[in-house]
Amino acid sequence: MRGHRRRDVVAVAAALAGPLLVALVLLPFRSSLSSTNLALILVVVIVAVAALGNRPAGALAALSAAVWFDFFLTRPYQSILIHRAADVQTVVLLLAVGLAVSQLAARARRLKVIAVTDAAYLARIHDTARLAQGATSADAVVDHVREELGDLLHLRACRFEYGSLLGHPPRLEQDGSLTVGRRRWEVERRGWPEEDVELRAFGNGHFQGRFMLSPVPGERPSLQARLVAVTLADQAGAALDTAAPEEREQ
Repeated sequence: MRGHRRRDVVAVAAALAGPLLVALVLLPFRSSLSSTNLALILVVVIVAVAALGNRPAGALAALSAAVWFDFFLTRPYQSILIHRAADVQTVVLLLAVGLAVSQLAARARRLKVIAVTDAAYLARIHDTARLAQGATSADAVVDHVREELGDLLHLRACRFEYGSLLGHPPRLEQDGSLTVGRRRWEVERRGWPEEDVELRAFGNGHFQGRFMLSPVPGERPSLQARLVAVTLADQAGAALDTAAPEEREQ
């Protein structure tokens, strides 16, 4: 998530600076190229920014492109005034097309990220299920899930407590929601709470233990990631449920 936030910040900077720099590069060609061709070049910049960042960055790039196109590439130069009706139309179309294209580019980027992420989630679930089928010890499955949870949810630490229910820590529920006390905690808006979070592991409906998640405050794992975490915990619970009695008592 931090990587996505950094990319969005870079995209906003590119939305502000990119159209300006390209408009400056086009200055020597403003007399030889038509206004339409100059505008199309700026649309390419908008698409690049939207693909890199998000919809707000693409919209900002469209607005920036329209402003600098008006200021540098239409007469009178270095002025926001436009004397020719054709140039007015070009500016309006640049803004409209830029906004529309930025929406499409951002959506394409989002769909691509979701597809890649889904494949990664399925791989985690598949690998854990395969390990559970072939493992000679339930502890191996628990250790594997503990490592997967740490990577999946970007945790500082993760431990497993066998059959323990001490205290009333925040809990990651089966539907991927988070409760603190009796209240729902909005992870997408507030990020993880500061204290450890409980994720219970069930096997065939029987409570087997819990993973104690030590999150990085402010991290905002997606609902998909949280649901995968619940699935992984239940795979560990299922492995414990089928383990020998002496192994479950550890």
